[in-house]
Amino acid sequence: MSLLDRLPARRWCYLAAFAVCTALMAYALYLQYVKYLEPCPLCMVQRVFIIAMGVVFLIAGLHGPGPRGARWYAGIQALLGLSGAAIAARHVWIQYLPERDVPQCGPGLSYMLDTLPFSQVLTQLLHGSGECHDKSWMFLGLTIPGWTFLFFLSLVLWSLLMTRKAA
Repeated sequence: MSLLDRLPARRWCYLAAFAVCTALMAYALYLQYVKYLEPCPLCMVQRVFIIAMGVVFLIAGLHGPGPRGARWYAGIQALLGLSGAAIAARHVWIQYLPERDVPQCGPGLSYMLDTLPFSQVLTQLLHGSGECHDKSWMFLGLTIPGWTFLFFLSLVLWSLLMTRKAA
């Protein structure tokens, strides 16, 4: 009996991954509204990818796909998760830049959405800004984007494992 055979049904594994995404967002909101850690633009983009992955995991859990469907969901999750991981990796890179190389702080997200075309807002968000350099929260030597990077990769791996699991 392999390790994959010991896991619950694929449907429950997808729902467990949805619960992880929900917990990640709940903790992000806790840090924002209870601990007053305002998210930077790159944090906001990472949140969008976590939410998107959570929605796909929820749909997969409700659908209960067979092997072919599991491959489709894994492909979507790989696209979302690796994109989110790339954003998180860029965020970690910005956090460890020397002070002189940190991008300038830009206008707030709500102001940009009100005044700029969406393509320009997206470019500004992905570029990062000075507030993305802040390392105010750390756990075991990793900042929030460092942990988010690991969660993105773990969720992609989890989704890929579901393609190998019997229903």
